[in-house]
Amino acid sequence: MPKIQASQALARFRVLDLSRVRAGPNCVRMLTDFGADVIRIEPPAGVDPNEAMFAANRRGGDFQNINRNKRSMTLNLKKPGALEILMRLVKDADVVVENWRPDVKKKLGVDYEALAAVNPRIILASISGFGQDGPYAWRPGFDQIVQGMGDLMSVTGHAESGPVRAGLAVADMSAGLYTALGILTALLEREVSGRGQWVHASLLHAQIAMMDFQGARYLNDQDIPVQVGNNHPTSSPMGLFEASDGVFNLGASGEGNWVRLCQLLEQPDWLSDAEFANEPLRVQHRERLNAALALIFANNTVNHWVDALNEAGVPAGPVYSVPQMFEDPQVKHLGVTGSMMTNFGKQMHYITQPVTLERTPATLVAPAPDWGEHTDEVLGEAGYSAEEIRQFHADAVV
Repeated sequence: MPKIQASQALARFRVLDLSRVRAGPNCVRMLTDFGADVIRIEPPAGVDPNEAMFAANRRGGDFQNINRNKRSMTLNLKKPGALEILMRLVKDADVVVENWRPDVKKKLGVDYEALAAVNPRIILASISGFGQDGPYAWRPGFDQIVQGMGDLMSVTGHAESGPVRAGLAVADMSAGLYTALGILTALLEREVSGRGQWVHASLLHAQIAMMDFQGARYLNDQDIPVQVGNNHPTSSPMGLFEASDGVFNLGASGEGNWVRLCQLLEQPDWLSDAEFANEPLRVQHRERLNAALALIFANNTVNHWVDALNEAGVPAGPVYSVPQMFEDPQVKHLGVTGSMMTNFGKQMHYITQPVTLERTPATLVAPAPDWGEHTDEVLGEAGYSAEEIRQFHADAVV
């Protein structure tokens, strides 16, 4: 059967995906959606005691969404002969992606030096919880653990609530995206040097990088961020407000938005109020300002205020549930979702890539593969005979 190819953009690259759970597969999903030939290499069923975390529910929406457009082969790297198979695949590959604990690569013989000895152009991308070395390198990394250590939980929620986790896997997803960017950068550099290199990222560093302005404020101004609930830490009025039938977000930061808001709400006195004279003062007197806004916003509906504010040039938007989000006309217009029929006869729905290449766009062409669905196909492409492949199965190597 022909190789899966979702786009022409990265069609010349082959990626061996040894990663599990979320950060690694998310990284690789970007590459495969843009056309890279991705081979998901995983242990045969029953080999990994943690396989329920990343492989058991293969027909569920999460697994299907994050592993679409990939091929799958099984390979038990603890079996004799398995490493030779992997290295034969590495010889013709461009990228290997893994998210094992840092010491596992060396034990299995698939560290960067070993891979580069077979293919000097190979790029090894490693994702870990805390880095490839250092005092915490040995620790297992989970998203919520890193949200706490990377300061996200300390600034999420209300002051009286204590630390709160974000409702999505921020560390996992950002580490995957940063790694994908690192891979693409290394591929560009390879066009000049002709050499591959080791690319590595950690959930901890990625999470701290996502803190961005909070971290920079502390490092340079000793301004320690705190929980401010739905308010913005440095802008006002900005946050969540109640209308007569629900809540909406208002983003009236900056002097231009402030003037337009006052004009829309017919509050010229606010423009001459000394306590509202600039953004820092409006933040300082946020409680008084928010209370005054609440009295006005309570008199009409969410739809009224969202439409009126946007028409006046003041950012505002509703607060959706997941079903409401997918029904929004702009969400539908952007093509945020796509669907495919799976090989088990179910129509599945997917989140599409959020970046558009006009000439070579990412597409959805194949559902997530069954366990080892393409094992024989990939081994055949690598030059193994039908008899050799039968023996690999007999020996439980694949």
